[in-house]
Amino acid sequence: MDKVKILVVDDESRMRKLVKDFLVKKDFIVIEAEDGMEALDIFFDNKDISLVILDVMMPKMDGWQVCREIRNFSKVPIIMLTAKADERSELQGFEVGVDEYISKPFSPKILVARVEALLRRSNMLAKDQVLSVGGIEINKAAHIVTVGDKTIELSYKEFELIVYFVENQGIALSREKILNNVWNYDYFGDARTIDTHVKKLRSKLGEKGKYIKTIWGMGYKFEVEE
Repeated sequence: MDKVKILVVDDESRMRKLVKDFLVKKDFIVIEAEDGMEALDIFFDNKDISLVILDVMMPKMDGWQVCREIRNFSKVPIIMLTAKADERSELQGFEVGVDEYISKPFSPKILVARVEALLRRSNMLAKDQVLSVGGIEINKAAHIVTVGDKTIELSYKEFELIVYFVENQGIALSREKILNNVWNYDYFGDARTIDTHVKKLRSKLGEKGKYIKTIWGMGYKFEVEE
């Protein structure tokens, strides 16, 4: 398998080296950037970057803005690193399109585990590459969802969520189980993150959004009405 290229963005050289050393041990190619503007230049000059690890507080351009700029053109997985371990910052990260959120200080081994989990999901290694149910078609390899003849624009996490729902249709899924499977096994986020993503996903699916049923006090179930 070709080596995967990862962009690591942080204004602290020591932090970049720490992250790079652990990723290189796992045979990843790592490109470094020390500020937001350099990160965007590198990202758009390299068309084969598979994942971005992005610090929030940086000179010239902060991580939020870098994420917004990348999301205008790409659904590449983004992991945000930040010293701000508060709910508001975390929710802001998901709003701008962050896929994983890690607060400093963190375990480099956990970071690598999240990187590998995100890459496995983004590579769509499952056997069934196309899922079709209730007028919704999901092309996992192309990362495309269509309802009828209309393509639905979904964020990376919204896409993962609809895939997880469809692959587990008819099964009652607790918020904890959804967090563990869609946001990675070691993610301890607020369950409201799920509710926010489900609300957006329902809205984007239009009338098909009714297939995502709320199980009060527990979570959700994807069920197609005959």
